[in-house]
Amino acid sequence: MIEYINDVADAPKAIGPYSQAVICNGMVFLSGQIPLDPATGQLAGSDIETQTEQVMKNLSAILKHLQLDFAAVAKTTILLSDLGHFKTVNGIYEKWLGKYRPARATFQVAGLPLGSLVEIEMVASLKA
Repeated sequence: MIEYINDVADAPKAIGPYSQAVICNGMVFLSGQIPLDPATGQLAGSDIETQTEQVMKNLSAILKHLQLDFAAVAKTTILLSDLGHFKTVNGIYEKWLGKYRPARATFQVAGLPLGSLVEIEMVASLKA
């Protein structure tokens, strides 16, 4: 059985035909989050620090809605418009995840939705 999560009040609504998260076989797949401010639907800031903080807030809100936190995260994927931002993004990511160290991949991509600088997706376990 698959459960689609689309009602997380503190995270931005999907900007396309996808869900904020999907639960399947005890795993939670969080859709890639870009730095949309859920209150305005607009990009939060134009710098990598502000945008990464907003992405992490969005992911945290979805996890919290599911009564989870970053301890449940098994895998992340980070997409950057410029790999030169890696060190900055890595520092903010580490601050949010604390002692937890999920498996991770980071890629530079040609472009991200709405011209954002960063997008992060996560896979978590309901049984963490």
